[in-house]
Amino acid sequence: MFPYSYAKHCYHRGSWGNMEAPASLLPHGCPEYQLARRRLTDRVLKALEPASPGSRYEIMDTDVPGLGIRVTDKGQRTFILLTRYPGSANPTRRALGEYADRGGTSLAQARQKAREWQELIRGGIDPKDEQERVRQAQNERRENSFAKVAADFERLALVGPDPKNPLQRTGVHTARDIKKEFVSRYGGRPIDSITSKDIVSVLDAAVARGAAFYAHKLLADVRRLFNWAIARGAYGIEQSPCDRIRPAKVIGHKQARNRVLADDELHALWAATRIMGYPFGSLVQLLVLTGQRKSEVAESRWPEFDMPSALWRIPASRMKANAVHVVPLPDDAMRIIASLPKFDKGDFLFSTTFGRVPVSGFSKTKARLDALMAAELKRPIEPFVLHDIRRTMRTGLSALPIPDLVRELVIAHAKPGLHKVYDQHTYLEEKRRALELWQARVRDILSTPTR
Repeated sequence: MFPYSYAKHCYHRGSWGNMEAPASLLPHGCPEYQLARRRLTDRVLKALEPASPGSRYEIMDTDVPGLGIRVTDKGQRTFILLTRYPGSANPTRRALGEYADRGGTSLAQARQKAREWQELIRGGIDPKDEQERVRQAQNERRENSFAKVAADFERLALVGPDPKNPLQRTGVHTARDIKKEFVSRYGGRPIDSITSKDIVSVLDAAVARGAAFYAHKLLADVRRLFNWAIARGAYGIEQSPCDRIRPAKVIGHKQARNRVLADDELHALWAATRIMGYPFGSLVQLLVLTGQRKSEVAESRWPEFDMPSALWRIPASRMKANAVHVVPLPDDAMRIIASLPKFDKGDFLFSTTFGRVPVSGFSKTKARLDALMAAELKRPIEPFVLHDIRRTMRTGLSALPIPDLVRELVIAHAKPGLHKVYDQHTYLEEKRRALELWQARVRDILSTPTR
């Protein structure tokens, strides 16, 4: 047992040397009390005994000025930093964290934290204020999840308050693709944690399943999202992970599609649509007869149709050119439309929710269509997408006695050059004649038996 005088002597000298003194000998009540100093190690910290009942003691580290360990009578060991904090005239102690053999704050962490605090203090910053700032920043970062930013992008830039009249014509589809491909993977992560590697992994997955063209679209969509978020300045992000992604290197050069369906394929497609029935079979038949885009047909609503005049007026909000497009409907298209069910819960022509929302799930539909066509043809079919039906129809118009300008107007392409300024003719009857000629061509194809 160390004599009291020796323990007192060691305190005055500020070092225990190589000897460990029992906590019961620490002279806390002595008027000549000084803080003990020694180099703290894990061995020293683990060997510290509890203080005397009702008291506590402290040992200061010789490696990091101001750093110490405080031990209570219960044996709790807490790292402290004794220094003069901004706004205080006298040195005070603040806890850095509890030391524990397993878990808690390690000695290395305590030393690092003490040095960081001292650096802040030298700059006139109270560590407590800095901790609060960091805590708030971390909360904001957690709140600014990828899912939240994507939802804001949809609400403020793509769709707006009314999905029926989106801010951008393709806003609903863009929002859907971002949710499906990116939010499903990274929705819970902070927006600033998304890396170029994360983006590329989504693109690679699309390319692997044979959707390179779609991968180009996905990159364009997510690039827009990040650029919008940066411009807003509200999400703590200053750089886009898409900035250094080069589509040609990651996805490959964007190849213009030139796939058209041969006559026997069109025959097999029509046979498949009859088997599929409503809603997708009827929808694909209208794609063939009108040449309009998939979204324009799939999202059509009953108020857009003037059945007595056989006209379909697609509102500007749903058109790529942001202008009303009038489609004169040939007889076969009219018969298909007249056969469609009308629902009480909504006015969409093609719906599996009683008209509330338009149909979706085209990937499964396309897979079934392919299988039915292959069965009809008794051979595998060359891959195609639904948009290729539109190209097939437009190519078919070129083989008919129809002026080129009218062919383009039928599929809602803008008038070229000065035509759009000086030519305000609607070409309604010319478009009707063109669609009737195409209808006759489709009838000839369907009436010709396949080999």
